[in-house]
Amino acid sequence: MNNFIYSNTNKRYHTLDYFYKQKFHSKVFKISLNAGFSCPNIDGTVGYGGCIYCSKSGSGEFAGNKEDSLEKQFNTIKNIMLRKWPNGKFIGYFQARTNTYADVATLKKLYEKVLSFDNVIGLNIATRPDAISKECLDYLEELNKKTYLTIELGLQTTNEKTAKLINRCHTLSCFENMVKELRKRNINVVVHIINGLPYETKEDMLNTVKYLNTLDIQGIKIHMLSILKDTPLEKLYQKEHFKVLTKEEYIDIVISQLELLRPEIVIHRITGDPDPKELIAPTWLIKKFCVLNDIDKEMVRRNTYQGIKAQKKD
Repeated sequence: MNNFIYSNTNKRYHTLDYFYKQKFHSKVFKISLNAGFSCPNIDGTVGYGGCIYCSKSGSGEFAGNKEDSLEKQFNTIKNIMLRKWPNGKFIGYFQARTNTYADVATLKKLYEKVLSFDNVIGLNIATRPDAISKECLDYLEELNKKTYLTIELGLQTTNEKTAKLINRCHTLSCFENMVKELRKRNINVVVHIINGLPYETKEDMLNTVKYLNTLDIQGIKIHMLSILKDTPLEKLYQKEHFKVLTKEEYIDIVISQLELLRPEIVIHRITGDPDPKELIAPTWLIKKFCVLNDIDKEMVRRNTYQGIKAQKKD
């Protein structure tokens, strides 16, 4: 029997689907959008070339075509979802690149356009902690009072040596300060981390989660490192042949991370979702549902749950 408090299925961790159903009493879909933003780590503001794993689409493989209007991108996905769930509600997800990297007037126009679409109940905005200006924070605070707003921040790792290697170009203190600024304004924060970064140990990956568990965050996205074609990471991999996690190692690490996370933190993602045509390694990532099922089975086998080893936040 599953005694995990935040579940109405066999899941032993706090799924996004469960969270949305409790909050909105409805099936909720995120629709990924590409609004054509750049990134301060590409244009030279803080760095060049972007993070070494970042694809040409800027982590927006499943976002829309930036040549299409936001409305067209949105409706294309919405119409597919409504066939299966005719009463579904939607969250506009600004996914590709850095989605606060513009002046507030531009941001306002883009965000409020998506909020005007039928049955849109909120926005998720993926960005960097060093790309949210004071003016932007003030605007987000205002926006948060009108809709269900979530800001997604890329951390990836707390290991500063790895952060330099992946060319992240922002510090841990910059990240922590931005989490505090957003939470001061009561804005939900979801953090992205990556398992399997070059030369990281299991202990490094667990340390990242231990650190996040002490912060006031509402959700987490756990990715497996995808080595994609035509990225600096692919060049490093071909040159140095660093170790890539096996599926079994990944599952073991994810479960150990879940055990450390407070149970109220929502798990927005628990594996990567790379484009198979672009993926060099690991190829086991292509079978996403096998990974998800194997995580569930192993949690049952271990009789473990999210938060079973969590330290309470101060």
